[in-house]
Amino acid sequence: MDADRQEIRVAPAPRLTLAAAFWRAAGLRGERPALREKKLGLWRDIAWRQYGDRARAAGLGLCALGLRRGERACIIGENRAEWLYADLGVLCAGGVSVGIYPTDSPEQLAYVVNDSGARFLFVEDAEQLDKFLAVRDRAPRLEKVVVFDDEGLRRFSDPMVLKFTDLLALGEAHRRKQPALWEEAISAVAPDDPAVLIYTSGTTGAPKGAILTHRNAVFQVACLRDVQSIGPRDEQLSFLPLCHIAERLLTVFYPIFHGGVISFAESPETMPENIREVAPTVFFAVPRLWEKFYSRVAMAVDDASWLQRSLYCWAIEIGRRVAERRLAGCAVPRRLKALFLLADALVLNRVKQLIGIHRARYVVTGAAPISPDLIGWYWALGVEMREAYGMTETTGVATLPPPGAVRVGTVGKALPGTEVKLGPGGEILVRGGHVFAGYFGMPGKTGEALDAEGWLHTGDVGALDADGYLRVTDRLKDIIITAGGKNVTPSEIENQLKFSPYISDAVVIGDRRKYLVALIMLDQENAAKYAQDHRIPFTDFASLCRAREVLGLVQREVDRVNAAFARVEQIKRFRLIDAQLTPDDEELTPTMKLKRKLVNEKYKALIDSMYAEQ
Repeated sequence: MDADRQEIRVAPAPRLTLAAAFWRAAGLRGERPALREKKLGLWRDIAWRQYGDRARAAGLGLCALGLRRGERACIIGENRAEWLYADLGVLCAGGVSVGIYPTDSPEQLAYVVNDSGARFLFVEDAEQLDKFLAVRDRAPRLEKVVVFDDEGLRRFSDPMVLKFTDLLALGEAHRRKQPALWEEAISAVAPDDPAVLIYTSGTTGAPKGAILTHRNAVFQVACLRDVQSIGPRDEQLSFLPLCHIAERLLTVFYPIFHGGVISFAESPETMPENIREVAPTVFFAVPRLWEKFYSRVAMAVDDASWLQRSLYCWAIEIGRRVAERRLAGCAVPRRLKALFLLADALVLNRVKQLIGIHRARYVVTGAAPISPDLIGWYWALGVEMREAYGMTETTGVATLPPPGAVRVGTVGKALPGTEVKLGPGGEILVRGGHVFAGYFGMPGKTGEALDAEGWLHTGDVGALDADGYLRVTDRLKDIIITAGGKNVTPSEIENQLKFSPYISDAVVIGDRRKYLVALIMLDQENAAKYAQDHRIPFTDFASLCRAREVLGLVQREVDRVNAAFARVEQIKRFRLIDAQLTPDDEELTPTMKLKRKLVNEKYKALIDSMYAEQ
């Protein structure tokens, strides 16, 4: 079985579409597992045949309701099999799939539905349906809403709302009437047709719908094939929002061509437990999660006995020595190899099991900057961590380290078929077949992002070394120029702050100011534990942030970071954000990045107070 699974791949080709590739994959792989969901405490497989059949029923159900080629259908909900059935059903029927973040408000939902001109909306459950019902009068073009999970809606009746099971039944009836329609619809899809609209998080204004074509997605998969191997034996955990390009690429696009099994996390809250259960062989996460894993281990070590702490420090030092040689491309001496095997057996593998990455062949970080020290820690555990660079407008990835040639502090080299160069001010420019077709309905914004020669202006600042390795410095608009004229890249300082287990996030401020200050967000769990261990009284998160001893703890972390930077780059004062933020809050993007501009505006008085002090 495993040998057979290894051989069944669908090779990307210039004229191939996602629709045709998916239907071919479903037919070739048949009863082999494609997806996995946890039901009643047990992980249950969903075969490729079932995946294909349900996507077909969903797509034909939409055709029966009047979906026409090129029309948009929106999907809002957490990661689950029905999300993919709807997504692939829309694509194969010739439509355009539009994901919406499950944490979006009713107003944000209405914005995406209206901006995309969608006629159909898929919602996960009663909670998401309520969002639509709250803004129904503001979405006049929407004709039908399909609910995946109708629990709690048994007595609910609305002519506009349809159960997903009823849509599937409608699709099956339509197939019996027109047995050739499905394959005709797939054949009619062209490589340059829009496949998905991915809406940006809107950190600099209203969200924009980036148009990604079938050709963009197929080209991206082909580029990744030689530098990021994922095959039929691999298992991944899907937990980031599926409307985010990275999750869509790894959960939907890539497995179509190369197989593998996708397990869906039960919820964001259970993700840490689910990753330990699944133990993925390849795993992608954003820096916030990698920082969280590290913090959990750091706090566990802090609670351990003297002997356990000493053993951990010995093991991690052995791991660092091995990692240094591996990263430098040098052979690891036999004695050091033997010591590492012992360190792994006694300590390091247990740490990896605590996280859930003990089976991982490699892991990938992306979507935001990360501390090089943090990457080094994972390498010391014996886990190969690669940092990718890309964005929605590059269909996910533009650069990645070549296999066996990671350079910590860089995001690797341009993917095959991709060009990367630096423009004025060091701005990173990207060109290739994965660069998007433009912003939906926004020709002016498209013209700002894409020049006449096809170069995407990323808005990021970076540096290229002689071997073509790219280092991303910061966002062009985020570079701080102090009152003394010194250029400071805040992300480097922020990454070092976030390496502390007590700091969840930070924003460094100082543009046109005489010195740098920082707004810092505590890691609630670890800071609360510190307070409890040191008998520091507090009643809630706000009082925890005001505790003198906690402020002293953060000051020591700031001092540690300051020691690594020049005086002009050091943080003179800080304040704590005394509210625990989640993706439901406007200050955070769905991938848990603080929105710098919004934070500067919302906490202006707090920032000004740090400059008013003498």
